[in-house]
Amino acid sequence: MSETKVPDDRWYTKSHEWVRVDGDTATVGVTDHAQAELTDIVFVDLPAAGKLLTKDASTMVLESVKTVADVYAPANGSIVEANAELTKHPELVNQDPYGRGWLFRMKLAAAADPKEYLTAEAYRAEIAGGHA
Repeated sequence: MSETKVPDDRWYTKSHEWVRVDGDTATVGVTDHAQAELTDIVFVDLPAAGKLLTKDASTMVLESVKTVADVYAPANGSIVEANAELTKHPELVNQDPYGRGWLFRMKLAAAADPKEYLTAEAYRAEIAGGHA
């Protein structure tokens, strides 16, 4: 079994989203582990620009050949941009979850607190141990 990719340049949630913060904006996607568990993504229900987000609330849905999965907001804020390329190419979530397969960008309501997230090292331990 190949090792799941977990880049060090972002934070992670226990619900398998990754967050990369740049000032007051965060780019959000699902982890390599999550996309592998979902298998082939066939549809992405992107959130609309301006949508208000509440931390840990469902923000959007990914549909795979296997299941439908919620994607949760990693913080309070609002959608500034969704990855429109996924409308025609949802498979990018599987092929490049940390790059072209990003899901949305959000304006953070407050400064992100790193203590609220898992580091790459902690996320690796989380998925290796298979427990929350």
